[in-house]
Amino acid sequence: MSNFELPTPDPEALAHPQPLFKLLREVGPIVELEENDMVIVGGHDDVRHVLSHPDVFSSGVEAVSIGQVRPLLPLQIDPPEHKSYRKLLDPLFAPRRVALLEDQTRGLVRELVAKFVADGPGNFHDALSVPIPTTVFLQILGLPVERRDEFLELKDGIIRPPAQTREERVEMANATGQKIYAVLQEAIDERHEAPRDDLISNFLTAEVDGTRLTDEDVLDICYLFFLAGLDTVTASLDCMVAFLAQHPQQREELVADPSLIPHAIEELLRWETPVPGIVRITTQDTEISGCPVAAGRTVAVMIGSANTDERVWDDPDTVDFHRESNKHIAFGGGAHRCLGSHLARLELRVVLEEWHQAVPSYALPDGHELLYSRDLRSIENLELVW
Repeated sequence: MSNFELPTPDPEALAHPQPLFKLLREVGPIVELEENDMVIVGGHDDVRHVLSHPDVFSSGVEAVSIGQVRPLLPLQIDPPEHKSYRKLLDPLFAPRRVALLEDQTRGLVRELVAKFVADGPGNFHDALSVPIPTTVFLQILGLPVERRDEFLELKDGIIRPPAQTREERVEMANATGQKIYAVLQEAIDERHEAPRDDLISNFLTAEVDGTRLTDEDVLDICYLFFLAGLDTVTASLDCMVAFLAQHPQQREELVADPSLIPHAIEELLRWETPVPGIVRITTQDTEISGCPVAAGRTVAVMIGSANTDERVWDDPDTVDFHRESNKHIAFGGGAHRCLGSHLARLELRVVLEEWHQAVPSYALPDGHELLYSRDLRSIENLELVW
């Protein structure tokens, strides 16, 4: 185990984290941050090991506090109980079920792309990255789209709080969490009175192992969906379009051959990894690559580092839309692998198809510096010209 002082990320490091990931891997298989009482895992095989052993590396409520009052379902419960909830939820986001959303999603994308083009060059994040996935998800979940700005502000209060100190962030997350619970409870109460064709209504009649979900169960599922569904695809779109705006040759490949877009999405998920790391808590004394890790330690699993590990990837620093094998773990791994990966892929593909058909050539304004956020790597100032 090696001690390591994590540098304060500057704009360059946030935009291009791969050199820092490489440094982490070179320091050692396990890197200890004493001031955070945390260890960092950056090697591909070690990351997969951690994600594949939830009995030792738990995703429980102790791992991340995001304003919740109970474990979020199914993220913060581990096997075997976790399996029962995934059995309920996985079919709702299976490829065949998700495919039914394509026509509606494409219609929304075309409408918003046409408006953005008509309004002239501007901010891709505000015009498309935010409204497309949030609208799709609010419709699926059953929350009013017209309250999108309110919901996004609540989501940011958890994921991107403006507070500076840890204590301030925790206080803000707890206060925001109560507001999210109130919004979701209001929706649940409405569906008890008049069920609708949406996920919340479905959850209220669903069963896990023969037992009907309680209102608290539904709240704990929807709280997780609320945060994940309103952020991660936005972050992915930001990263992908920003890359393509700065790499015209690869963008032109997609314009010339749209069938490459699904391959490009997988490669950009590998290279950009919009969710670069997740957290686990050790349930017992253990080892990672021979390095001891005590029970109760926080383990930061660097997915972005695993996706660029030169020991398992051929030419990892080259973004290759023709890469023959791409078993990235941008959606995580093991039992807790991302529930919404198929929906995310659908949205990303449709947006990139429609955007490049409408605007085949675009770039950043001269001298414009993109500002990537920490943690989830979104880009609020994604200004484009064409």
